[in-house]
Amino acid sequence: MSKKNGIEPFSRRSFLRSAVTFGAAALAAPALAQNATPLEALINDRSRGNWDDQFDAKAAARTAAAVQSNTPILGPDSVPNIQQAIAQYQSIVANGGWPQVTPTSQQPLQIGVTDPAVQSLRQHLMVTGDLPREAGISSSFDSYVDGAVKRFQARHGLPPDGVIGDFTQKAMNIPANVRLQQLNTNLVRLQTFPSDLGRRHVMVNIPATRVEAVEDGQVALRHEAIVGRESRPTHIINSKIYEVILNPYWTAPRSIIIKDIMPLMRKDPTYLTKSNIRLLDGKGQEVAPETIDWNSDKAPDLMFRQDPGKTNAMASTKINFHNPNNEYMHDTPEQGLFNKLMRFDSSGCVRVQNVRDLATWLLAETPGWPRQHIEQVISTRVNTPITLATEVPVYFVYISAWSAADGIVQFRDDIYNLDGNSQLALDTTQGMEQPVQ
Repeated sequence: MSKKNGIEPFSRRSFLRSAVTFGAAALAAPALAQNATPLEALINDRSRGNWDDQFDAKAAARTAAAVQSNTPILGPDSVPNIQQAIAQYQSIVANGGWPQVTPTSQQPLQIGVTDPAVQSLRQHLMVTGDLPREAGISSSFDSYVDGAVKRFQARHGLPPDGVIGDFTQKAMNIPANVRLQQLNTNLVRLQTFPSDLGRRHVMVNIPATRVEAVEDGQVALRHEAIVGRESRPTHIINSKIYEVILNPYWTAPRSIIIKDIMPLMRKDPTYLTKSNIRLLDGKGQEVAPETIDWNSDKAPDLMFRQDPGKTNAMASTKINFHNPNNEYMHDTPEQGLFNKLMRFDSSGCVRVQNVRDLATWLLAETPGWPRQHIEQVISTRVNTPITLATEVPVYFVYISAWSAADGIVQFRDDIYNLDGNSQLALDTTQGMEQPVQ
């Protein structure tokens, strides 16, 4: 991978160290039955672990929730955990991978359906560790399969609805050797991080569209996020958060002025006024929008600044960190965007769901800023910058595959095509950011 993305080439030493780990894991596994096919042998291999989850109707809902963990993605155990996952997937690949899942009718595969394709689905879920082998092979999509599908979906960042829709089917039909390659790629990425990330730090995982606030080695808060789309990607950085701004002004970046605001003003000359966006010259004097030639090829050399308020592009909160890209984390007035399947819609900045919780956590060691006072200041709609007493490290990372100590392996869509295989981008990146209305 390229150095500009913060990813160093896989060293020979790292490869050899990993190979030793893989070899030890392989030697520890008992021999497979000689008279079984590779797939049957893998499904029946008892060294793959115990099944603690009961895949019945009552437990189906919690199988997806069990995928969540308070172990952070980045941490001292990140590398050994993904190496363990690599050893597991090497075994899967060596034994023939998993079967493709292709419904034989137009009816989606879901609970209550009987379809010959469910047999392949069951085999697939057994190989991946989502379905206990005791569930057996049949054409019936029962509560066992329902719980296993939800678990698979949760591990891949998909809505755990138990239905084999287009995205779930695409994720299932990515070959095992491609998933192994993805794990190896992310091992290299994880090896670039220091063991000490800071007692309190924030991690933004771009392909997972997820924010973690980590304290003393445990996830204190986890937030859904909206990150940059492929044409305007969020950058990979290591930095420090130094400021929280309540009731922020929003200053439009030059790219948005040119690509978005100028065309909108040609269609609707009242757009800026309706959006509470003021034009300011270099001396801070306000300039009337009607004095500007919006049909010009060049954008005016002015500041486009939106007043604080409910329609502000950053809503109640902005979180600043040192970086050369003019990126930041912030609130949004469009909370419904967090319900989208894939949240790659911004122009590079990161929108954070329930951002006031994160702001409260960041300000916990800055005297005078309990949650109640934060809410009081937000209600005034007065722009209020707050400098943190101690800067908090923040890491914007691109980790599309990882594993925790519980052995649950997680994968995400390769939104920026950095993993080296086009099959890992599931075309789930529909949608474009809309300028403030």
